[in-house]
Amino acid sequence: MRYLRFLGKVVLVVAVLAILGMAFVYWRSNTLLAQRIQVEEPALAIPTDAAAIDRGEHLATTRGCRECHGKDLGGSILVESFPVGRIAGPNLTRGKGGIGEPDPIKLERAIRHGIGTDGHLLIYMPATDFAGLSNADTADLMAYIASRPPVDHSVPPPLAGPLIRVLFLLGKAPLAYGLQVDQHAPHVAAVQVAATAEYGRYLAQGCTGCHRSDFTGGHVPGTPPSFADAANITTDPVRGIGRWSKADFYNVVRHGKKPDGKDVDAFMPWRALRTMSDTELDALWAYLRTVPGKG
Repeated sequence: MRYLRFLGKVVLVVAVLAILGMAFVYWRSNTLLAQRIQVEEPALAIPTDAAAIDRGEHLATTRGCRECHGKDLGGSILVESFPVGRIAGPNLTRGKGGIGEPDPIKLERAIRHGIGTDGHLLIYMPATDFAGLSNADTADLMAYIASRPPVDHSVPPPLAGPLIRVLFLLGKAPLAYGLQVDQHAPHVAAVQVAATAEYGRYLAQGCTGCHRSDFTGGHVPGTPPSFADAANITTDPVRGIGRWSKADFYNVVRHGKKPDGKDVDAFMPWRALRTMSDTELDALWAYLRTVPGKG
């Protein structure tokens, strides 16, 4: 009996410590997420011409917007599981449950800064992928969003579960990507589209959300443990793609096939990336060949 009483006290103490620890995690993470960030940047005009809308659709596809917000931009739930939480892309159309009439200031803040209305931080929005987007491309992307027909679809808001909050506090998961963005960095007016490493660097910004800023890959922040890790796409000859040929790279992006003939993981958005032009893929390949190999 004495042993059982002692064991019961141990369990009680552990339970109390766990509750207190989780209470601290929620308090601290909520404090960080409650920050308000003010950005003073001139509003971009949303173009209405067909060329801009077509370019915006291309960007929405290749940059992953339609992967998260749905092919019709009516919103979708990507992950909903305990203890991760809910990763959801909101409805970006004028329909019920959507954002209403597109506001160029609010859209630009969300896309390039990871900031919502009233300056609050958006969770799960990978603003680091879009922070360097040129003014022209941002405007075209907004043109495409504004051109979409209304979709009546209410998507529950994203939620951060206990696991992602702990990882956030430990610096292992961004959660609020706006905290990693230089909110006052200048933006270029436009970029030159060419099969160059410089343009490839610009395009590769859209890969950092999964493959990390150094392109070493690893577990994608915010996804359940069962999700496959993103590949190392540095020039490391063993862990990376240092031994790949240009044809190997094209085969992965265009057909979802690895050099060994196996299918790439279903989480890899190659079906969206395969819509990239040859110029874009050549540029991306040229840049990746300059990325230092890291294991």
